[in-house]
Amino acid sequence: MNIKADRPRSVWSGPAVAHGGNLSAARRLFPDAAGPWIDLSTGINPLAYPMETLNVPASAWTRLPEPAEIERLEASAAAAYGAPDPRGLVAASGTQPLLQLLPQLLPARRVAILGFGYQEHPASWRAAGAEVRIVDKVDELTAPGTEVALVVNPNNPDGRLIDATVLREVAESLAARGGRLVVDEAFMDVVLPSQSLAPQLPPGTIVLRSFGKAYGLAGLRLSFAISDPATAGQIRARLGAWPVSGPALAIGTAALADRHWMEAEIARLEAAAARLDRLLERAGLDAVGGTSLFRLVRSSDAAGWFERLGRAGILVRRFDERPEWLRFGLPGPEADWRRLETALRD
Repeated sequence: MNIKADRPRSVWSGPAVAHGGNLSAARRLFPDAAGPWIDLSTGINPLAYPMETLNVPASAWTRLPEPAEIERLEASAAAAYGAPDPRGLVAASGTQPLLQLLPQLLPARRVAILGFGYQEHPASWRAAGAEVRIVDKVDELTAPGTEVALVVNPNNPDGRLIDATVLREVAESLAARGGRLVVDEAFMDVVLPSQSLAPQLPPGTIVLRSFGKAYGLAGLRLSFAISDPATAGQIRARLGAWPVSGPALAIGTAALADRHWMEAEIARLEAAAARLDRLLERAGLDAVGGTSLFRLVRSSDAAGWFERLGRAGILVRRFDERPEWLRFGLPGPEADWRRLETALRD
């Protein structure tokens, strides 16, 4: 009963990967659900950055983006993420293009990925013909023969966080024999930014950062790859001209520079996550982990909870690979909190 992404096979040669956010499938699955739907199936901030406060020029919509605008965006992102050299930072239209580009850039035969996490990563490497091993321990990332190691940090969906010092050691071990480390920091903005590898990037490492999740603007499709300038140049060449839309350039540049908003948002999200924890605990759902943008719980009746919430017009995330797990994103308006509380209690 998991909800599969509606993706034409002609676009992507790998298998379809299940994602949150597919409300059209939820409506088909629960046609009599109460509305409007509350989508808690993603890890996206439900209270987005106030775009209406920005003065987005009409030219952002009517003209092709100029190189200087891309440079300003990348400089703003470098400052926000603590990357010392903006030349090593590349903007892209979401993380997905970068995931599909990496196997071309790093044609590895053997790839190790730490734990169960975001499934587009193994799918991308397997589609490129690599042998992918899912390993349970950090030291297994540097096993003989591993050419690329990949870590989602903090991990999605369980929020596992590997200390930056440990990852630097992994990167150095791999680099000593020509290997590479890729770290997906999609949720680092709201967890522990001090644990990011971007400020002290180890040799041979590529860090991926997502803009849309913390800023609640996933539809903007904006992300970044952070690496050494030479690798960044190779990524930039593969992405081609105009890798980011004009509106994304204008909005991303301004929002990333607004550190006051992000600092306040981190505190608000932590309080909201604690509130969600209390609701889930009262419902008898066992906490597994998460970040301040989502919580993962375990239940022997996860399928029943999914059905119950779905009939109430609330979509949460199920996992075929872990049928006892459910992931809850944060409600936004107070009315959504009340509906969730009612659905968990009744």
